[in-house]
Formats: sequence, C-alpha cells, structure tokens
Amino acid sequence: MTRRPLVALPARFSATTPGLGHPAEVSARALVEAVWRAGGEPAGLHPHAPGGTAGPAEVAARLARFDALLLPGGGDVAPHRYGADRAHRTVYDVDDEQDGFDLELARQALARGLPLLAVCRGLQVVNTALGGTLYQDMSAPGRTHRHVRHPVFLAPGSAVARVTGTDKTEASCYHHQHVDRLGEGLEVTARAADGTVEGVELVDGAGWFVAVQWHPEDTAHEDPAQQRLFDALVRTAYRPA
Repeated sequence: MTRRPLVALPARFSATTPGLGHPAEVSARALVEAVWRAGGEPAGLHPHAPGGTAGPAEVAARLARFDALLLPGGGDVAPHRYGADRAHRTVYDVDDEQDGFDLELARQALARGLPLLAVCRGLQVVNTALGGTLYQDMSAPGRTHRHVRHPVFLAPGSAVARVTGTDKTEASCYHHQHVDRLGEGLEVTARAADGTVEGVELVDGAGWFVAVQWHPEDTAHEDPAQQRLFDALVRTAYRPA
C-alpha cells in the first residue's frame, strides 16, 4: 500500500477545549478532513518557539520528514512582526510563540521548495516572512469579510486559477486584516470585488505554492473547486523513492 504524503499542519494554541480541562493545541477538523480526502496524512506540529523566536536549524530539521506544509488560519500576526509601531484595538489572539514558529516554517518551506498551501492567517504569515506588511483592520461599511461568502476573481493563468479550474470562485471568508505592502517576490493572483487581496503567489518560487485569504476548507466538502486546492497540495507533495 502506497503511504499517504505527510502534510505538516502547525497546531493552534487554545486556552480552553471542552472535555480536556486544560489548554490545548488544536487543528480545525475541516482542514484535517480536506487533506485526508485529498489522499494526504495530516500531522500536527507543536509550535515551539521559546521567547517568540524559532531557530532556523531546528525548524528545518523538523520539516525535513514532511512532504508538504499547510499553514492554517488563526489569530492575528503581532504588528511588530511587520514593523508597525502600535496595534489596532481590533487585533486579537496574538501569540508571539505561534508567530515565531509559523514565520520560520514559511521561510524554511519556501527556501526548500516544499509544497505549501497557506490559508487566511497563513497568507499573512508568508507575506510578513517575505518583508511585507498588513492592513490591521478593514472593518467598514461594505468591507466586511467576517462570516461571509463572496465572489473572488482569480488572475487568468495563475496557479490558483489552474488548480481550481475557474476564474471566479465563491469564497468563505473570516478575516479583518489583509495584505498592505506585498512581500518580496509575491504577486497578487486573486481579489474580492472591493479590491481586497485574496490570493498571492511567488513569481519565481522554487516549489508549488498557493496562498489564499479565504477558508477553502469551509466549503471543500461540497465545492470541488475548493477541494482541488488540497488535492493539488497532496499531488505535488514530495514522495520518497
């Protein structure tokens, strides 16, 4: 039996988890199931970054046994990570250890060419890791991207358009931040009708990489276009000889 490609999925810290009685590390079940449907083996990673800094050598060693990486959604990236002087009052669930680990994961995966799918916060992490910045709060009449589904327009010929098989998709969104200045080497490949950046890719990346601001896992069980993002991640995953 051919083994399933091993997909690294960094866990998220959770202060309370019903039934456990302790703080926990969790992964969204919808993400795990989308990877499983694609034929991958999702494996949680403990976000270890003492003092908010993850050592490059340690993270590289931990990633070495994986075939692909999925950077999931979660709380906001600390504004100081992209050079902001202060945090907007709406910034929430910041965890310096989580940030340090995720940022180094992104750097190592991109440098190695490890297949990488970044979702929501994951896109923001990649943008930050490459020197970009984030707009801290976009809440305004007509600009709500929390708990909504809305059309997203995909750049013709982009990886996300090729993978999903469409130039327009219905996206499930839950975010109040978005890309401000693009990180080095990134290009915008998807936008909402209001112009919000909803997808980025690397111009000259070493390996397969797609980042989307929406949550494809929310509707992947019923929308083949969303499931294809996870299918592509697993299909392009490294497989040992």
